[in-house]
Amino acid sequence: MRHRHLNHQTFTLAAIDDVIDRGQKQDWLELRRAVLADPSLLERIRMVCAAHLEDPYAQRYHFWFHYVEQSVA
Repeated sequence: MRHRHLNHQTFTLAAIDDVIDRGQKQDWLELRRAVLADPSLLERIRMVCAAHLEDPYAQRYHFWFHYVEQSVA
């Protein structure tokens, strides 16, 4: 997925936010593969999702937050 406003394909905080917010299944699978290759991405995902947890309708962020919680358990 080409991330809006970004000219690279690394998983920065902005890129992770974009993948979670606007990504499709393939983009999510790519993010998951990246996490499996580099578990340090889990903390970045947690940071991005934590900013949205107050919104009960931000289900994508809740999903990924729970994914992080289960991955580090």
